[in-house]
Amino acid sequence: MNLLEVAGRKPIKLWTDGVPVDDAARQQLMNTARLPFIFKHLAVMPDVHVGKGSTIGSVIPTVGAIIPAAVGVDIGCGMIAARTSLHARDLPDNLHGLRSAIEKAVPHGKTHGRRDQGAWGDVPSQADQAWSALAGRFKAITDKYPQLEKTNNRQHLGTLGGGNHFVEVCLDEADRVWFMLHSGSRGVGNAIGSLFIERAQADMRQHLANLPDRNLAYFEEGSRYFADYVEAVGWAQDFARHNRELMMRATVAATRSVLGRPFEASLEAINCHHNYVQREQHFGQEVLVTRKGAVSARQGELGIIPGSMGAKSFIVRGLGNAESFCSCSHGAGRVLSRTQAKQRFTVDDQRRATAHVECRKDAAVIDEIPMAYKDIDAVMNAQRELVEVLHTLRQVVCVKG
Repeated sequence: MNLLEVAGRKPIKLWTDGVPVDDAARQQLMNTARLPFIFKHLAVMPDVHVGKGSTIGSVIPTVGAIIPAAVGVDIGCGMIAARTSLHARDLPDNLHGLRSAIEKAVPHGKTHGRRDQGAWGDVPSQADQAWSALAGRFKAITDKYPQLEKTNNRQHLGTLGGGNHFVEVCLDEADRVWFMLHSGSRGVGNAIGSLFIERAQADMRQHLANLPDRNLAYFEEGSRYFADYVEAVGWAQDFARHNRELMMRATVAATRSVLGRPFEASLEAINCHHNYVQREQHFGQEVLVTRKGAVSARQGELGIIPGSMGAKSFIVRGLGNAESFCSCSHGAGRVLSRTQAKQRFTVDDQRRATAHVECRKDAAVIDEIPMAYKDIDAVMNAQRELVEVLHTLRQVVCVKG
């Protein structure tokens, strides 16, 4: 662990040995550490890279205030994984049919216009059942903020999205089959995040000049919007958890239809956020912990750390490191922006990098090429004080939006 101390700021503790941390990310971290309500120190994970306002791969503990842009607009984004009773030998030799079945079962991507391919046309019954558990709390939110009612909410429940969101079929070190997927609160979470980021900036309009970054605008506890934001962000995080569970069920069902046989798929199931805020106890005090691209890693707690679409991923168990606020990285972390990746690499590069994976290999996914990410082995080595590896997964099928 490295320590960065700057006069007038809370300390910054970084688990980044052997991995790059660019200057822009360091500056963002120092900007956040200047805020008066930071508790003890910031904790920085090895996948750290520049984000909007706050740095991705950072753990931000606060007392008496909350920063909506630190949580961001992909509220509750996270991972779900489940080991199955299948082995590699049970999968078909040609995996294209399995990928196609998953793509058909899980809406993904986005098209503009009246019919978004990433949303349900007719919402299936399982999604409607999950929505019924969320609908009452959503109405309480939209009664206060009616502009959130006309968002993609019910029709996005059980859908993947695009960007770095994915569904994967993986094999572990014993050639056992796992399903793993990555997504969050979709359109409604984006709308909630955007709304409250704007409200925070509007509320602090006269103080924005004193902030190191306008995206660090915050709500103080007891202020006009604080409780409403906590309510809305908590709801979006629950939406995200339901969303992942529905897609996991759809992925299992699609695989059963392809294989034509039953199998178990709830062994070692894990469902964890990595973009969220919640109240926790640390160092004897209740604090609000915002994990922006970080996973909770309490003693014995299971988590998921994915690599890129061509690299391995890890099922981990937390070591409960108090100095990290019991956290670990949420992935490998980018070293190239999406624009840089598209400028530097070609479709042929993408094909070579993912030759061992049944996945899309076209210009639209070059920004997700493995070389745009940090070396996942270096990332894992840098956080050996935070987690222990239980399983190492290699993907054989990857579905992206």
